[in-house]
Amino acid sequence: MKHIISFILLLAMVHPTFGQDRTTLSGYIKDGSSGETLIGATAYIKELGVGSTSNEYGFYSISVEPGTYTIEYSYLGFETLSRQVDLTENQTVDIEMGDAAEILEEVVVVSEAEDQNVTDLEMSVNKLDINTIKSIPTLLGEVEIIRALQLLPGITTVGEGATGFNVRGGSIDQNLVLLDEAPVYNSSHLFGFFSVFNPDAVKDVKLYKGGIPSRYGGRLSSILDVRMKEGNSKKFTMNGGIGLIFSRLSIEAPLIKNKASFIVAGRRSYIDVLAQPFLNDDLDGSVLNFYDLTLKGNYNINERNRVFVSGYFGRDNFGFGEDAGFNWGNSTGTLRWNHLFSDRLFSNITFYYSDYDYKLSFGAEATNSFDWDASIVNYSVKPELTYFLNPNNVIRFGGQAIAYEFEPGRAVGVSEGEVSDISLDKRYAIEGGVYLENEQDFGEKWSLNYGLRLSYFNYTGKGDAFEFGDAPAGFRRPITSTTYFDQWESIETYTNLEPRLSVKYQLNPVSSLKASYMRTAQYLHLISNTTASTPVDVWLPSTNNIAPQTADQVAAGYFRNFQDNTYELSTELYYKKMNNLVDYIDGADLLLNPAIEGDLLVGEGRAYGWEVMLKKTKGRLGGWGSYTLARSERQVPGINASEWYPSRFDQLHNLTLSLFYELNKKWSFSSTFTYLSGTPTTFATSRFEQQGYVVPHNANDVRNNVRIPDYHRLDIAATWVPGRKPDKKWQGEWVFSIYNLYQRRNAFSVYFRQQEGRVLADQPTNTEAIRLSVVGSMIPSISYNFKFNQ
Repeated sequence: MKHIISFILLLAMVHPTFGQDRTTLSGYIKDGSSGETLIGATAYIKELGVGSTSNEYGFYSISVEPGTYTIEYSYLGFETLSRQVDLTENQTVDIEMGDAAEILEEVVVVSEAEDQNVTDLEMSVNKLDINTIKSIPTLLGEVEIIRALQLLPGITTVGEGATGFNVRGGSIDQNLVLLDEAPVYNSSHLFGFFSVFNPDAVKDVKLYKGGIPSRYGGRLSSILDVRMKEGNSKKFTMNGGIGLIFSRLSIEAPLIKNKASFIVAGRRSYIDVLAQPFLNDDLDGSVLNFYDLTLKGNYNINERNRVFVSGYFGRDNFGFGEDAGFNWGNSTGTLRWNHLFSDRLFSNITFYYSDYDYKLSFGAEATNSFDWDASIVNYSVKPELTYFLNPNNVIRFGGQAIAYEFEPGRAVGVSEGEVSDISLDKRYAIEGGVYLENEQDFGEKWSLNYGLRLSYFNYTGKGDAFEFGDAPAGFRRPITSTTYFDQWESIETYTNLEPRLSVKYQLNPVSSLKASYMRTAQYLHLISNTTASTPVDVWLPSTNNIAPQTADQVAAGYFRNFQDNTYELSTELYYKKMNNLVDYIDGADLLLNPAIEGDLLVGEGRAYGWEVMLKKTKGRLGGWGSYTLARSERQVPGINASEWYPSRFDQLHNLTLSLFYELNKKWSFSSTFTYLSGTPTTFATSRFEQQGYVVPHNANDVRNNVRIPDYHRLDIAATWVPGRKPDKKWQGEWVFSIYNLYQRRNAFSVYFRQQEGRVLADQPTNTEAIRLSVVGSMIPSISYNFKFNQ
């Protein structure tokens, strides 16, 4: 790997000699109204039938033989621009594109250019345009990115009130969620009802479910890459919304026109403020809210250098009077520097900081209290380079280093003035990786993206490292020895080679076949044995006792467009094999347990399925329907008699329908329907009765032997735009929505309880099943969104 990267770097440095018979056209493609760079815009040379796509920073580069050419610049929702360029020498051409003329009675639900879904090499990738996301019916009127993703094939959740999402049979910790390249460890507010992403600050949303390029690493199942806006570099703009329980506001403006800009966006809920007059004395002063602040700035130093700085700060607060409190949140900070070494060699170096923590406190008196907090903090540097060798080859290479600090639990209790510290030691680790990938076209039919990632993980001190002895499968392992390690002294190291390959064969202009293979490695583990993940779950590194998770996934698909790209069809088959998945012994002690590794079990997993999606992209009526037929299974020695069993997020059927209708300039309507098979859970197979009390018993040690009832829900929304005029400085819209229209009481979980009261002698003790529904009724809402342009 080292020698290959050195060779590519040498090739890039000597490229004027290597390609002296070619000239290069390069530059940035931007939104002419705001100065925002456009991701995925196309620069196409008509005479040669070749082109280039702008990268995550809006940069494009094409190297061709000298000549005079007509260049077409295109991007969804913008007027196509044509420029004649004399390429007798290298040229830099920056393009600002204007909005396409507004078309009445038409709704657009795509996030890419026409035919791109069949001509692009990517598969198992979902993109959603932010305007489409804003059109989807929502809970209490708040635009939701994570919930919008759950309307796509292969993406599920275990229920309302569950944080995160599941991708192709994987757990939520197998998804790497990035906000401006910094990881977000808990992507939800209010226990999963709202995401941490402020829609007014989001520029691009892209989810990789398979065929993940080698430049990404660290998780098994998916990469959710969310890019923030850079801020309007031309004029002052204000966006916001006022809802029933929270509001949001964003401001963006130039610092130096066309050279530097910023955006600041904030949200805050006010459920506690509205509820305060109705609380009794015991709950006076209670807190129930969440807030977040998102900000970003950028500065064009010169034609070859640009810097960005961004940050996110969010928190959820729950306080019950003065006696108890609970809060959690994410903080991230990112600094990036774009540099052009030449017209073909683009580089970016990223430095980021990420912190997720939670805090629990009980007791209002200093002499009787309990405080517990935990966190995961990481620092990273990530250099990346892209070399545009020619129109048929784009080479990417780079690396990343991450330093981790885990605090699994700092807990201090005070009882009658006596202090008891039961905190756990911090843990430390270093993760690194280097990669090389090449995206290459072979003629008009074949395209490949092939690459290799080498990842490395070092679990280090300071602190004690335990060795555990053997135990029967499914039982706690005893500690046999303890060794102390100094700060950053290596305890255990792991190395993994992760090959990646994506292939596309173009059958004809409107259809293609695609296939992919990827191996991924994950060195972090989320420790949780609850029905759904919670904010107080603990992250742990791979250790001398916990090996890293690995996965191999293959996928194949057919992609086809119909009726002049009015309809898009995609269908994929996938199979994923996972190793070293963590599970738990019965009765595992996961809270403040210094020897928690003795309670962990390791097994295998497999997930396989068929996904199909049909999308209508043009006309008054637009939308999509998706269906997934899938299985997700686990095999862990000591669980379920060591036989395969369905995972907690196994859902055989997943059907979603999303429809959008544009009635006229003022009124538009949308609706979504979701149907999911019930998730597995474990019920007792027998019971004992002792002195009138029922003791449930699992006689056969089975796991996930029954399913809760199926989940289905219908949501609707209507948007009214009074007096829409493109040249108005103030533009507003009213959004009316109903969540769970037919009041389905979807089960989040099912549990049992015995009858109340005394049981008569010689009479059986009756028990009943209780269905817990987080949302069991219709929830109407109204919100007002506005935009002001100076």
